[in-house]
Amino acid sequence: MSLFEKKIPVFRKRDRETCEKIRAALREAGIRCKSGHYQMENIVQAGYAGLDIRNLGPKGRIDRDIYYVNVPVSEKEHALDIIRAAGLVTEVLTVDQMMEDAPKKFPELNR
Repeated sequence: MSLFEKKIPVFRKRDRETCEKIRAALREAGIRCKSGHYQMENIVQAGYAGLDIRNLGPKGRIDRDIYYVNVPVSEKEHALDIIRAAGLVTEVLTVDQMMEDAPKKFPELNR
């Protein structure tokens, strides 16, 4: 495996818990993976340093981040086997697919 080998996603979804479980399973198996998260929205609607009223939900901040796990191309099949062996389901969703599901799963975003 090269240090600069292309990395591809094996998981990309709005699900923090599954992302953490997948990352732990891959690292335990010795596969180098890169994981993280980013906001789905490019611009926060409240503006810079503004108070976003959507973050004031009954349980605190509403998590709208996209979580991802990337692995090197050469280890993709091995990584998917490890994920399946751990009993986890991996999904790589596009932004359009996530936006279609957002009104159903997160009614607070329809304000």
